[in-house]
Amino acid sequence: MSQHITDTTQLKCDKGTSPTPLTVTSQSFMSIDGKLQATEEDKQPNTNIKPFGMCSVLRSSCTPAPIKWDNTSDFKIEDKKELLDSSTCQCSVGGQISVVKSAQNFVEE
Repeated sequence: MSQHITDTTQLKCDKGTSPTPLTVTSQSFMSIDGKLQATEEDKQPNTNIKPFGMCSVLRSSCTPAPIKWDNTSDFKIEDKKELLDSSTCQCSVGGQISVVKSAQNFVEE
């Protein structure tokens, strides 16, 4: 089952060389384990999503150019859909941004 993601969740781009943490700025009151929950509006380059090292498409710095998050939750925070660990975001340069590892501490049962 998909899990909601939060601030500092590691993201990767399939055309970049290194992961980067997500910075949540789209809302300020819904949190899990003290970390703000991410929404589909957390897609601003260099604000929410930092560069991914070198880009194999551009052969230069992998500055993200996110278009829109897909595979989001049906649940909304202030009319913005929550992001899940299965959410992906297409980059206008050609890569796909996805979750490497959630920042949450999941309890195994």
